[in-house]
Amino acid sequence: MTTIITPVPTSTGSFPVIQDPLAHVGSLVRSARQHRGLTQAQLAERLATSQSAIHRIEQGAQNVSLEMLTRIGAALDSPIVTLGGPQRTHLRVQGGQTLSGRIDVNTSKNGAVALLCASLLNRGTTRLRNVARIVEVDRIVEVLRSVGVRATWSTDGRDLEIVVPRHLDLGAIDVDAARRTRSIIMFLGPLLGLEDEFRLPYAGGCDLGTRTVEPHLIGLRPFGLDVTATAGDYHGLVTRGGAQDLSIVLTERGDTVTENVIMAAAGREGVTTIRNASPNYMVQDLCFYLELLGVRIDGIGTTTLRVHGLAAIDADVEYAVSEDPVEAMSLLTAGIVTGSEITVGRVPIEFMEIELATLAEMGLRYTLSDEYSAANGRTRLVDVTVHPSELRAPIDKIHPMPFPGLNIDNLPFFVAIAACAEGSTLIHDWVYEGRAIHLTDLTRLGADVRLLDAHRLQVSGPTHWSGAEVSCPPALRPAVVILLAMLAAKGTSVLRDVDIIARGYEQLQDRLVELGAQIETFRD
Repeated sequence: MTTIITPVPTSTGSFPVIQDPLAHVGSLVRSARQHRGLTQAQLAERLATSQSAIHRIEQGAQNVSLEMLTRIGAALDSPIVTLGGPQRTHLRVQGGQTLSGRIDVNTSKNGAVALLCASLLNRGTTRLRNVARIVEVDRIVEVLRSVGVRATWSTDGRDLEIVVPRHLDLGAIDVDAARRTRSIIMFLGPLLGLEDEFRLPYAGGCDLGTRTVEPHLIGLRPFGLDVTATAGDYHGLVTRGGAQDLSIVLTERGDTVTENVIMAAAGREGVTTIRNASPNYMVQDLCFYLELLGVRIDGIGTTTLRVHGLAAIDADVEYAVSEDPVEAMSLLTAGIVTGSEITVGRVPIEFMEIELATLAEMGLRYTLSDEYSAANGRTRLVDVTVHPSELRAPIDKIHPMPFPGLNIDNLPFFVAIAACAEGSTLIHDWVYEGRAIHLTDLTRLGADVRLLDAHRLQVSGPTHWSGAEVSCPPALRPAVVILLAMLAAKGTSVLRDVDIIARGYEQLQDRLVELGAQIETFRD
């Protein structure tokens, strides 16, 4: 058999370079299978082949003919190859349905990508358990593989084994995958401990306005990293110093900034004190993993960390990624806006307390289970049941703050919730100057959402939601907020070009259907 891949030209007219065609095809097949909720054995049965053959295909170890790819696409109702331009994916929602049942929170996307970047520090074997199978994770895996890292998914596609070579082939980096994820910026921290000079493509991600990398560079300069921007790349030069203690004050308490500095500190001998550090959930996940590698970290969960770094790390470790509080907020919002009683299980309560307190102020009735431990043995979980409630606007504005404040990524969901409440709510999104405008698309569904300026929204309710057709905004959380509002809107709604949702959520529409939502995927 032969592999047949027809590349699609980029916006510049050139063709993207696929570093490993078999691995690329395998990733497409695996993602499509997971989206349909099938095991490798079930797909093999549909294709009259063996489970081991499907496993080899998904690992990029099996040549695949065009005929087989067509059969796989038909079996999964998801074309792996197409003739002509790429197909666009849309959702058709029959709104106004009451939801019911229980749904568990998946593991964290932001935690997973940080752990993938941190795995570069380890010369032993890293096994990450229950990794979120989303586009953002797949892109980072593609980048890792392109530079020589062996990344192998388990048969069920949930666990990932990572083995880093002694020398990374950074010249072979998958530029296309790297430029489509902002997470590539978190390669800076581990790489400065491994390379004297390196280049990384510019970081991409959501369209949320200007997002400077300067806080990252400020935090990393004390380690000897000097970065200059060239044509499409970050060019890094590292000046080595002797083992010494460092004290770093971050000018921005950002999650990824803190993670970058922690990884830089973990890979050098000496003690690094980091002040104004983020103690958010993905940062704690990273610290728990590094502790397994032998890196001592004092102050986890606070804004001052002391990282006792190691010049060489070689450990075989297993770590289970913790649950995602942003997905928890998304699922709770689905119940709130539809006036339903649902239970959201495995909620990381430490990172949801301000959100729940704000919702209680707005009149939401909910109950909590007793606490229990996550698979990592460190994160505290609860089950949250939301009940139909008469909501009212809060007296004060709703705005995000660094942890332990209201999560910046959870703020957009309060726009849809405020639209269901009696009265007027001011939403202040001071972090992103480009995100608030995307949430004004809720007006298409009947909401009264007024943009006061680039950072502030005035939301008046309660809303009599009605179905409409909306194009998905180029930002993950606003896109999901619009989808959730469509669940409340009577009649038929269409959300067009929804691929961005797969960046941060695994089979979200299918999981909402399990609660009783009526959502249909279609393409044109």
